[in-house]
Amino acid sequence: MSDLASALDIVGARWALLIVEKLLDEPLRYGDLQRDLGVPTNILATRLRELEAAGVLSRLPLRHNTRAYALTERGVALKEAIEALGRWGAEVPAPTDQTPSRDLP
Repeated sequence: MSDLASALDIVGARWALLIVEKLLDEPLRYGDLQRDLGVPTNILATRLRELEAAGVLSRLPLRHNTRAYALTERGVALKEAIEALGRWGAEVPAPTDQTPSRDLP
């Protein structure tokens, strides 16, 4: 398996990098992540568990039996890649209905 394939096994699932991006500035509670991203709660819970198991983030205990999520060093190391993808996304024109498909037969 290539290094890229290994990385995508961890952060390639839908919403994973968006969660990491949100946590780059500060730890956030589950409800804050859900509200800010608009991700369905079942998917958010799954992605948080996956990212925690991969060592990308950790749960921080708060008062009243709530938790916040914060990036680990491994998660913070994704910052440069996330910023590069953001720049790439800003430069690439959005697809239109007139754009030919690049799917192979």
